[in-house]
Amino acid sequence: MTERAQQIAARVEAFVRETVIPYEADDRRGGHGPADALVRELRDKARAAGVLTPHILPDGSHLTQRETAIVLRRSGLSPLGPLACNTAAPDEGNMYLLGKVASAEQKVRFLDPLVAGTVRSAFFMTEPAEDGGAGSDPSMMQTTCRLDGNHWVINGRKKFITGAEGASVGIVMAKSDDGACMFLVDLPDPAIRTARVIDTIDSSMPGGHAEIDIVDLRVPADQMLGASGEGFKYAQIRLSPARLSHCMRWLGLATRAQEIACGYANRRHAFGKPLIDHEGVGFMLADNLIDLQQAELMIDWCAGVLDTGSLGTAESSMAKVAVSEALFRVADRCVQVMGGTGVSGDTIVEQAFREIRAFRIYDGPSEVHRWSLAKKIKRDWKAAQA
Repeated sequence: MTERAQQIAARVEAFVRETVIPYEADDRRGGHGPADALVRELRDKARAAGVLTPHILPDGSHLTQRETAIVLRRSGLSPLGPLACNTAAPDEGNMYLLGKVASAEQKVRFLDPLVAGTVRSAFFMTEPAEDGGAGSDPSMMQTTCRLDGNHWVINGRKKFITGAEGASVGIVMAKSDDGACMFLVDLPDPAIRTARVIDTIDSSMPGGHAEIDIVDLRVPADQMLGASGEGFKYAQIRLSPARLSHCMRWLGLATRAQEIACGYANRRHAFGKPLIDHEGVGFMLADNLIDLQQAELMIDWCAGVLDTGSLGTAESSMAKVAVSEALFRVADRCVQVMGGTGVSGDTIVEQAFREIRAFRIYDGPSEVHRWSLAKKIKRDWKAAQA
């Protein structure tokens, strides 16, 4: 690992442990995600500490994926860490996409404020299942766009849009006669209306997850991201790194949950000895060590693939399944080891359990990734027989 990444990661970890973790008891954390006032306060502190948006260097270049992995893992040591350091979803993935696809003018207007941490963003893709809209299968997209003079007019419904409430930058996906398209929009906009913010199992993302109605939204033609019909191609650029950065952040949170559970098991006595000396407890924590190490290695392997320039679609699917399921086992065992304390709000272990459970759904549930990998196995077998 490079020296620059190690130094950045060390600064991020020190900031999260010393400055961010005390905020975990702050009343502004909220059921639909931390309040924007709390996010701004934390980002001001991160800016002062020199750890805001640490994965993007002052010249606008990015750390490699392998470097990013150790930095984002450290930011994830607290549920508030990615928000404070500006490494959280969906902003981190949106910054990556805009850095790759946006025009120079679009970068100045939409990307620069995101990198500076002064605004939040949202990615409007998924749609209500009851409408037959896009979810894990983006080809089912129902939201439409049509050209009207020098504007595109967009209509549709979106659901589970993370951070839409309070966001200033939106990336809206819709379909034209050419295929999928992406648009950059300023928020709020009266044509983009929040029907409700959905109650979900997780609570770490500002603005929660909203259901949105888009009614005759007019977007100037120069705010299309790239070209008409190329939206799915651009989504692929964002997809693998975004899957992997989820793994990086949640590995940090699972690591912290393990630290808390280990401390509890060593301090707490029952039946004449510390819990750690009971094999049923000690073995769970040992299994956690194994899962954490395997998750770290899986992330590092996939990051190395992405650093070659490959899209890493299959590799990121494998990593997402393996890491999300391993980290859920870790969080579950931590809850079990800690008993009643584990299901209480006295520590962040119960939140880690909830957040990582939701992570198994986000960016594609395990079943979709396994199905995709099975199709690849079939294609590769047929090619080998030809």
